Amino acid sequence: MTTQEIPLVELEPEIANTPAPIARRWMVAALLAVLGLFAAGALSIKARAKEQTALSGETARLAVTTVSAAFPQPEPRSNELELPGSVQAYTESPIYARTNGYLLRWYKDIGASVQKGELLADLDTPEVDQELSQAQAARQQMVAALDLAHTSADRWRELRRTDSVSQQELDQRTSDYAQAQANMAAADANVRRLQELESFKHVDAPFAGVLTRRNVDIGALVNAGNGGSGKELFNLALIDPLRVYVSVPEADAPSIRAGMRAWIGLAEFPASRFGGTVVRTANAIDQNTRTLLTEVDVPNKAGRLLPGAYAQVHFDVPVNGSRLSVPSSAMLFRSEGPSVAVVGPGDRVQLRSIVIGRDFGTSLEILQGIRANDRVVQNPPDSLENGQVVRVMVEKPS
Repeated sequence: MTTQEIPLVELEPEIANTPAPIARRWMVAALLAVLGLFAAGALSIKARAKEQTALSGETARLAVTTVSAAFPQPEPRSNELELPGSVQAYTESPIYARTNGYLLRWYKDIGASVQKGELLADLDTPEVDQELSQAQAARQQMVAALDLAHTSADRWRELRRTDSVSQQELDQRTSDYAQAQANMAAADANVRRLQELESFKHVDAPFAGVLTRRNVDIGALVNAGNGGSGKELFNLALIDPLRVYVSVPEADAPSIRAGMRAWIGLAEFPASRFGGTVVRTANAIDQNTRTLLTEVDVPNKAGRLLPGAYAQVHFDVPVNGSRLSVPSSAMLFRSEGPSVAVVGPGDRVQLRSIVIGRDFGTSLEILQGIRANDRVVQNPPDSLENGQVVRVMVEKPS
């Protein structure tokens, strides 16, 4: 009986205590699982936030315009100042009709050389001719009335000496005679006016030159003057000598003076030089362009130079300051004029107006507007605005 009770006494605690460790292990496992889920969720939220931040940063980075900038290239110094110029006729004038009529015939066409007073065209002026005939007839009437008034005034003067007429009657006849004289003077003036107007039916050259335009043909109705419906008949230009106007930068203005020699070159005559002389300057700096307007007169006896041509004007003077050049693709065409975009502090764009010197094709000489340490945007987009923040991708050293 004792041997059977001992096992029973030893087994009861084991059987009674077995479920507690298992429950604790399950609780620990569940807690760890919950903590794992929380950790996984936190890591997922953190990863998503990081991705969102990276995406926002990339979007903001891509929103900034990327540009390429480079420093202007310096040009070698020389003792010759070369600037672009505009060739113009020494004297140029449109020729209008001075009377109304129809073009009867023209004698000179474009390109013709004419002398002062040479006949260019004839007009048919029937209205003016009739007015002149009427005025001459009215003058004949005034002549007859003047003769009658003169005779009457003399006769009444003789009668007054014998008291045959009153002084009032004599004064009346004398006044009639004076009025007839005035009417006669008015008639003469009207006849001379119409004769002068009729003489304008012959259109003559006011000075020697070359006809550059003819705007009418035979039978065209021509009105007097250049106002309203008045039409220009011809355009006459004096091309020997020629005027060449050039804008000299402010830095070089003190070197330019009247009487100094200069020469011009044209692309159509690469091997020729055309000598000229500085005849006058504006004696004032233009506030818009900061340049000095200068006139160079160039002889043109052979007629090789044509008005309106583009020329390069060369002055034999030391070039003051440094000259910079930028690629032609860096220039922007805005309503304010040519400009370039410069990357300033904080990578903000500054649009600067420039004064262009020589055009080398792929590059441009810049006389004013930029400095050697400016970062000039290459191939700027048309949408680039002043003050816009950009990202410089490539920057070449000077």
